[in-house]
Amino acid sequence: MGAFEDTSKLQPQKIWEGVAGRVVHGERLTLGLVELDPGSVVPEHQHENEQLGILISGSCEFRVGDESRELGPGDTWCIPANTPHEVHTGPGGAVMIDVFSPVREDWKPLERFDREPLWP
Repeated sequence: MGAFEDTSKLQPQKIWEGVAGRVVHGERLTLGLVELDPGSVVPEHQHENEQLGILISGSCEFRVGDESRELGPGDTWCIPANTPHEVHTGPGGAVMIDVFSPVREDWKPLERFDREPLWP
């Protein structure tokens, strides 16, 4: 991959049922454009990666550790490494951008499939 990439040309990867990511991996971090179908769930999980994100469109209930919040476009999150978290989307689904450090090596082999991008 070169220095530039058009996200609409990246083939989505299935992260969970109803959750797809178009992903760019750098040397030390991963950028994910994550699209969640209406009513989808990112089940509670944790990982060694620190995670920062911003909600681009839609709505979701996001829990990080013991703190929960309803999020809308423009809201952000910061998840320290190894902190349990989960997401439940609203009726319109959601599109978010997540940044992970270090690289999400576990995402590299995920199944790729065809899906029309929700954004941009």
